[in-house]
Amino acid sequence: MTGGEIAALIAAIAFAALVVFLIIVLLKVSKVVGEVQKTVNEANKSISVLTKDADSLLIEVEGLLNKSNTTLDDVNGKLGETDPLFRAIGDLGTTVSSLNDSTRNLTSHVAGATKKTAQTGMVTKVGKTAINMNKKRKDKKEN
Repeated sequence: MTGGEIAALIAAIAFAALVVFLIIVLLKVSKVVGEVQKTVNEANKSISVLTKDADSLLIEVEGLLNKSNTTLDDVNGKLGETDPLFRAIGDLGTTVSSLNDSTRNLTSHVAGATKKTAQTGMVTKVGKTAINMNKKRKDKKEN
């Protein structure tokens, strides 16, 4: 064999090794691409299921929000109806406070009148005693 044939043989063997190496790499890449394809398909199925679930949840949430708005409007209406009640309670509190003030004033006037009455009663007793003593003295003089 000549040098050119040996070089051609080495080149052919190198080319064959390269082809075998490329075949192995391509098989592994093919496996990886197959796995990626399976993963993408599963992800698409999951996204589809999640989208359907999200749509149904969105419909339920919208219904719940509508019911909440209706309930809130009802509560606001009922609270509006209680405003006169609370105003009346406030007016009643003011009236009771005024009544308490009037009662305190009346009590202090009655207490003052009672004191004066007690003083008047005392003066009356002293006066009666003086009159009785005067009568006794007159009666003694007459006798």
